[in-house]
Amino acid sequence: MRRINQRAVLDLLRRGGPATRPQVAKDTGLSKPTVSQALLALETAGLARATGHTSTGTGRSAVLYEADPTAGYVLGLDIGREQIRVAVADLGRTMVARRDVRNTARSGNALVAALGELARDIVAEAGLTDDDIVVRVLGSPGVADPVKRCFRHAPNLPGWGRPGLLDDLEQAVGPDLVVENDANLTAVGEWESGAARGASVVGCITIGTGVGMGLMVDGRVFRGATGAAGEIGYLPYGRMRSDEAGEPPARGHLEEATAAQSVVRGARELGLGTARSAREVFRLAREGDELARRAVAAEADRLAYTVASVAAVVDPELIVLGGGVGTAADLLLEPIDRALRAFTPLTTTVVQGELGDDGVLTGAISVGLRAAEGLVFERRVGGSP
Repeated sequence: MRRINQRAVLDLLRRGGPATRPQVAKDTGLSKPTVSQALLALETAGLARATGHTSTGTGRSAVLYEADPTAGYVLGLDIGREQIRVAVADLGRTMVARRDVRNTARSGNALVAALGELARDIVAEAGLTDDDIVVRVLGSPGVADPVKRCFRHAPNLPGWGRPGLLDDLEQAVGPDLVVENDANLTAVGEWESGAARGASVVGCITIGTGVGMGLMVDGRVFRGATGAAGEIGYLPYGRMRSDEAGEPPARGHLEEATAAQSVVRGARELGLGTARSAREVFRLAREGDELARRAVAAEADRLAYTVASVAAVVDPELIVLGGGVGTAADLLLEPIDRALRAFTPLTTTVVQGELGDDGVLTGAISVGLRAAEGLVFERRVGGSP
């Protein structure tokens, strides 16, 4: 019972911020002596701390207590074909160290080694040790396979489908490693602190080197039977085809049609030979280049098809556009809406993500903190309630 009371007090401080003993007693329904005992135990365990005083009218000032954010730390990693983003955050969600680097690895083994080195460097940069990191969360394209211990459906990361890869990742990055699909993490981030706050059913479509979707239903990630829910890059689009052996291509039809490289390809087919990246095409479109505008309009039509397909199956309250292409929502939202109204009676609201390139990392930190809060309490207080 003591541990249950301590956990109730700690959760209140984490969710509600600093509070006095009387405030904690009122909000938890616990007696003042019980709250005093719980706070003393939490202070002794390094889970709570005094953070100042507050005036209680004309009487004596009262001590304010808060959950100690330095009781544990979370490591988040965002693995993309072009970029790797790594950060360490304390239990108060403050990032204490961060690093963004280009992904120059061209094999699974090289990428695992690079991630291990980055993890060690960022922990040292934060002035911490490996023991200070309670949970590590890695966001990656694809679906983690718990049997073969690798990622399925991640063609943009060579070697990511090798059996045993997840074991190598945990050995390189550290124990308590949680692996999650990057679009799922973006959806978590946008739902908790971005454009999808409070939405009951939301699809977060990420468009960059690849295409994916994270689906949140009542605050939880919907994964499907095998974890592949949201792999919308494999939706059929255009003329169906397979390779010479009759197998489907590694990259899905919709991904080839809508990912960032398709924007470049479309611009070049229209005659914009100078286009080198989707971001450049979007920049030229904003500057009024007619060929770039036509390329953007074509991408909007393809994305409208994607949104309509999702809306017909999921009926989301909200669709959030994320990833690199999602940052051009100022150019895309109006033509997407216009195309949707032209070919489907189903309606859904499409908005730009608020987290931009930080979506995966924000979601990774959020997922890590959820797990870390309970783990820190059990380790410091000991036993189970």
